[in-house]
Amino acid sequence: MPKHKVQQHRVTSGGRSFHFVSYEAQVANARRGDIEMGPMWCLMRAGKRWPAIPYVEGQTDAEVTQGLQVWLESHGMHVAPTAESVRAG
Repeated sequence: MPKHKVQQHRVTSGGRSFHFVSYEAQVANARRGDIEMGPMWCLMRAGKRWPAIPYVEGQTDAEVTQGLQVWLESHGMHVAPTAESVRAG
């Protein structure tokens, strides 16, 4: 079985840049609380990763970008932060 080649993808949405990295499938590990997960594109923020959309071999950059933008919108990250939210954060 060929080894997964890590890919990176940047998407701009709501005036912000988001960094995504592809990860190979993960097996479940009850001791660590990890669930089984297929290959995924994960959002990278503050040294952590959040699973976003499935990684599909052979997808074009445009298809990946579209899928990631839909994911960002569904999680409310497509809106630029306001001055008030930046001060409060």
